[in-house]
Formats: sequence, C-alpha cells, structure tokens
Amino acid sequence: MAQPDPAKRILCAIDTPDLEAAATLARTLKGAVGGVKLGKEFFTANGPAGVRRIAGAGLPIFLDLKFHDIPNTVAGAVRAAGALGCFMLTIHASGGAAMIRAAAKAAEEAGRNGKRPLVVAVTVLTSLSEADLASVGQSGPVEAQVLRLARLAKDNGADGAVASPREATALRAALGPDFTLVVPGVRPTGVAAGDQIRVTTPADALSSGADYLVIGRPITGAPDPRAAARAITYQIAAPPRAAAKA
Repeated sequence: MAQPDPAKRILCAIDTPDLEAAATLARTLKGAVGGVKLGKEFFTANGPAGVRRIAGAGLPIFLDLKFHDIPNTVAGAVRAAGALGCFMLTIHASGGAAMIRAAAKAAEEAGRNGKRPLVVAVTVLTSLSEADLASVGQSGPVEAQVLRLARLAKDNGADGAVASPREATALRAALGPDFTLVVPGVRPTGVAAGDQIRVTTPADALSSGADYLVIGRPITGAPDPRAAARAITYQIAAPPRAAAKA
C-alpha cells in the first residue's frame, strides 16, 4: 500500500493578525503542506471573512479556536465553523462529555450540507508541564491526564484529539487506528523549542502515530517558507541515515 504524501501530513500554523501576509503565505505554501491552521490571533483580527480569504488560496483550513463553553454555545460555534468550510476544528476535551457530544452532533448536522468538519479535542496544551498541571489542581502524570481526556473525547463522539508527540504512542495504542491524532509541539532537527515543552521531531511524531503535524514558526519564520516546508518533508521521507546528514 502506498504511503501518504508526507507533505499532506503537515498543517502550517499561521499565527498573525495580518491578513495580507497570511494570504500571501497560504498561496506560497500551496502544494508544500497539507493545510493551514488558523487560530485565535488570526480569527480575532480577521473573523470569518479572513478565513474565507485564506481558504481561497486552495488549502484546507484547520480552525483552531478551542471551543470551550456550555454545550449549546459550542454546538452553535461548530455549526458556524462548518459553514465556513473548514475541514477540522478544535474543542477542549475538558469541557466535559455533554459539550463534546453537542459538538459532535453539530458537526454531523453541518455534514448534511457536505461540509462536515472533523472535531478534535484538545487534551493538555503542549506548553504545560506536570508542575503547571498541579498548579491548577490536576494531579498525576501528564500522559495519564492526556489519555483520560482523549478517552472522554472518543467515547462522546469526537473524531480525534490534540496531544503532544510524547503521548502519541500511548494514545494510538489505546484508542485505535481510526482516531485522528493532531500533534503540535513538533520541531525539525536543529530548531529551538520556543515556548513548547513536550516536543519531538516530525519523523518521530509520525512514527509514534500522529496523523497531522502542526508546525508554525519553523516554516513561517524561515526566509523561504516553502523551502522550509519542503525540507521538513524531506526529513520525514528520508531514510534515517540521510535525515541525520540533512
């Protein structure tokens, strides 16, 4: 069986309020990545019209607004996101079972118009350590909390979860091959971790079971973003010895 194109596994995080810069970047990256992630910074500045503008570049949109509210409010937000045509969106698993079910049902309703988004649940942010979790009253290892929230998401109809690459192996083993794993906190070899704590390389993240890799600054901050994305694809696809020399 043919392996998926590694480029299609990369979702480039475009974190800027500058609509023109974002649109230019999206056009530049078409064919070099599988889609773009638009988050709170972009959406707060540009709203739904901005999302539509970026979608016009021809790349799938991952809308990462991390909905977390009462079930009815989250359901309405998911329906609105579905109307924008995004292929995937995020909710917070910590919103609870009823909220997750409401989001999943709203996504199904959106799908009747041929625009069903995948609903993936954020577990533990990749910027958080065990000490951070303890400070907000969550005890136990990070991995245990991630697995607990991912199980809750799956049991209540979510299509997948967002987790750091360090938890991907355990999640894939526990939740099976059909549960979508979206992994941020990915840094190519030789790139600084920045404010991410639980990180790994793109190749390691995929081998651990990730379906999609969210990569931002290593691409968007490069002098040539398209070349940077291609280099990451090469690191993923190259044999281990060749990747080590890259």
